[in-house]
Amino acid sequence: MKKLTGLFLLFFSISAFAQQDPLFSQYMFNKLLLNPAYTGSREVLTVDLLDRYQWVGIDGAPRTFTVGAHMATRNKKVGIGVYAYRDAIGPMVNQGLMASYAYRLLMPGGSLSFGLQAGFKYFDFDWTQMNVEDPDYVFNPQDVQRFTPDANFGIYYQSRRYFAGLSSKQLFQNEYGKSYSGDKTTYTKLLRHFYAMGGAAFPIDDKIVFRPSMLVKFVKNAPIQLDVNASILFDNIFWVGASYRTEQAVVLLTEFRISKTVRVGYSYDIYFGPLLPYNKGSHEIRLGFDLDFMNERTLTPRFFF
Repeated sequence: MKKLTGLFLLFFSISAFAQQDPLFSQYMFNKLLLNPAYTGSREVLTVDLLDRYQWVGIDGAPRTFTVGAHMATRNKKVGIGVYAYRDAIGPMVNQGLMASYAYRLLMPGGSLSFGLQAGFKYFDFDWTQMNVEDPDYVFNPQDVQRFTPDANFGIYYQSRRYFAGLSSKQLFQNEYGKSYSGDKTTYTKLLRHFYAMGGAAFPIDDKIVFRPSMLVKFVKNAPIQLDVNASILFDNIFWVGASYRTEQAVVLLTEFRISKTVRVGYSYDIYFGPLLPYNKGSHEIRLGFDLDFMNERTLTPRFFF
């Protein structure tokens, strides 16, 4: 019954929101996953690993892992990067590899970047995870595998105190799956996802900075999703904050800078909607590295990691 309930809630949620991109609570610390124009904005070589375990307690709940790296070249106007991901939801597995390029217009007090990501996505359905107690002729598994190219585009502005970005993902809207029902074949396409983000930093004193931020997500046939965050930075070392997401979820998050090169982040999502009785929240762990192997860069702006 637990597995049945879990699958029902899982597929109900997917159908209701029609969103094909993974969900991230710590988007403000690693914008490369949402906006390719962020590539190289930290100026040093930045490596990020993130593991998200969503809806703990529900069998087949989403599990997402990403790893990415990006940097500015010696020509400070150009940023390059790459990231890979694996997003599993029950028997469905999405994987991808994307390369990033950004060109920055350097301005007094800030920069405006234009970025492009290109790569591929691979979709698979693992029938071995389907447990059928009474199989009959209706259950006729067929291979569902699809390899598709994809591209994302973004614009990103940052200064010492502000940032803002617009991006669109899955520009090609390629077909990535199909299903059969009798003589009818149904094709599933990737939908374009649109993101708008922004934030500001307000120093309270020499060691405390208040930083609000916001993320808006739009995809066709789904309600607009809004994520509002408020966090505080202590002595440029320790972050603590909270977010409210219009999926009826509250997120508690923190980040700690262990050294000049190592950062550790954690977030916990609490859901208040129909899923509340069936799950124990969501965990997201992130590990970041800043490697200044050129020995000539500084992190600017310091408030926007």
